[in-house]
Amino acid sequence: MAALCRKIAAARLEGLNVIEVWGDGEQTRSFCYIDDCGAGLHAAMHSDHSEPYNLGHDRIVSINELTRTIADTAGMRVKAKHVDGPQGIRTCEVEHARIKAFPRWSAEISLERGLRRTYKWIEQQVKEAASEYSFGIATFRRPDLFDGDM
Repeated sequence: MAALCRKIAAARLEGLNVIEVWGDGEQTRSFCYIDDCGAGLHAAMHSDHSEPYNLGHDRIVSINELTRTIADTAGMRVKAKHVDGPQGIRTCEVEHARIKAFPRWSAEISLERGLRRTYKWIEQQVKEAASEYSFGIATFRRPDLFDGDM
């Protein structure tokens, strides 16, 4: 998520509307805002459960959907240029049955609400980093800016 936020913030700063996304973008993930993660860990530590589980939100999104949601948060439209690259596992799902065993916890912060907070911070970091470079921050390799292989 952070990498996509950075790419979109950099594209916005540079006036671009295309970002690179590794793979076909159909990989799925569940995202949980850090405040919810902390509360979930606290609930897990105070439960009787000792087996491993994936803690997270019950909403599953594709990387393509996440890209659109981040772009909406940034107030722009971007086109995903799908390229070869590491994709991780195809699907990462939360084990909801085990998590529901923690009676006083469920993820409360929506993806959109968490992204508003996260994107704002990452965008500021990108702006600060870009101010250190006379040519900005490249969101992907631009052949018109480079001669030869990089």
